[in-house]
Amino acid sequence: MSDVAVIGAGYVGLTTSVCLAHLGHRVLCADIDEERVARLSKGEVPILEDGLPELLSEGLSSRRLTFVVGARQAAARANFVFLCVPTPQADDGSADLSSVEAVAREIAPVLRRGTVVINKSTMPVGSTRLVQRILGESGASIEEVRVASNPEFLREGTSVQDFLNPNRVVIGCDDPSVAVRVSELYRSLDAPILVTDPASAEMIKYASNAFLATKISFVNAIANLCEAVDADVREVALGMGYDQRIGFEFLHPGPGYGGSCFPKDTAALRYTARRAGYAFSLLDGVVEVNRRQHERMVEKLTALVGGELRGRTLALWGLTFKANTDDLRDSPALVIARRLLDAGAHVRAYDPAAGERAGAIVPGLEIVSDPYEVCIGAAALSVLTEWDEFRWLDFDRVRDALEAPVVLDTRNLLDPGALRRLGFTYEGVGRS
Repeated sequence: MSDVAVIGAGYVGLTTSVCLAHLGHRVLCADIDEERVARLSKGEVPILEDGLPELLSEGLSSRRLTFVVGARQAAARANFVFLCVPTPQADDGSADLSSVEAVAREIAPVLRRGTVVINKSTMPVGSTRLVQRILGESGASIEEVRVASNPEFLREGTSVQDFLNPNRVVIGCDDPSVAVRVSELYRSLDAPILVTDPASAEMIKYASNAFLATKISFVNAIANLCEAVDADVREVALGMGYDQRIGFEFLHPGPGYGGSCFPKDTAALRYTARRAGYAFSLLDGVVEVNRRQHERMVEKLTALVGGELRGRTLALWGLTFKANTDDLRDSPALVIARRLLDAGAHVRAYDPAAGERAGAIVPGLEIVSDPYEVCIGAAALSVLTEWDEFRWLDFDRVRDALEAPVVLDTRNLLDPGALRRLGFTYEGVGRS
């Protein structure tokens, strides 16, 4: 059992905290948001994530998990300090490390001898050495306090499962003995542990996300080509996926990737490449295909309603960037909603988890609390997030509510044959 401090109670920090407590460690999780700390201390989970409420309750009841306000209080008691603070995208595409730097300066004077500070948030190559330097400049002994990189590979909606059943644990550190100590935190997990130099560990995270974004953009480009040659992208992806060198994951066409990771991490990796003098044209193409996919969905919807959006009422199902999360960051659905509004349409939307917040983010977007109400009088319905509940709605009722029975299924979630038998005009992505 180790004494662990986790700085930051956001998506990554909270998952890290509850899971490390579940593994038997004593965890003190710190955040600057007093209200958030108070809610978590009462067992209230502020984000939608499967498994988090149960593990939070378990950690609090076992007293292995505690929440406090302020990083210094948590770091002063710990053998390991995980930095799980935001690293948002700056205007030039780089990762903004100001929060990381501020926390490092705050905790440096109180760190105990032998403490290991662990970069858990996604940080660019060189961040491990940056944090080590800031700690030394701010009062920590660089001989007695070490820094390691331990990037997270958590998917929203399955973060607890991903933490407790990882494909791999990556630890980047110049000192092998420190890497061994960090690996002991994960001893009970059945997963390979890869120990590398810090720069390689940091690059593994960016390279992994960039590759997955590449798969998404690739299958979206293939879907668009399938439409042009009258092929079915579902069959194409199935045939590709059986090849073990390719696999089935991330071969699902849609309106483009989004969320907190892929847009930010591809931008940061492109920035790193520019700084290094490398023309990363492949990744430039991935980002461009993703941007173009948003426009393509708007174009498809425009054609379905007769070529003119101005003055038309349009219904949207789903606003989060993917199902089973309440995360709206860089959601393709919001990009599409904004472009429809800019084209003069009246846009009404329903989302099971984040409708009200989406309405606050996108001015002019009308939010309703019922998937049928959203359809009343609409010229077309667009499915923008793959919430499973949309499959099982009463489509006779949907058809009767719409001005015209037109569906653009950007996630290929629904059964086109069944809808067409009900009289719908159906269009998906890359399928006939």
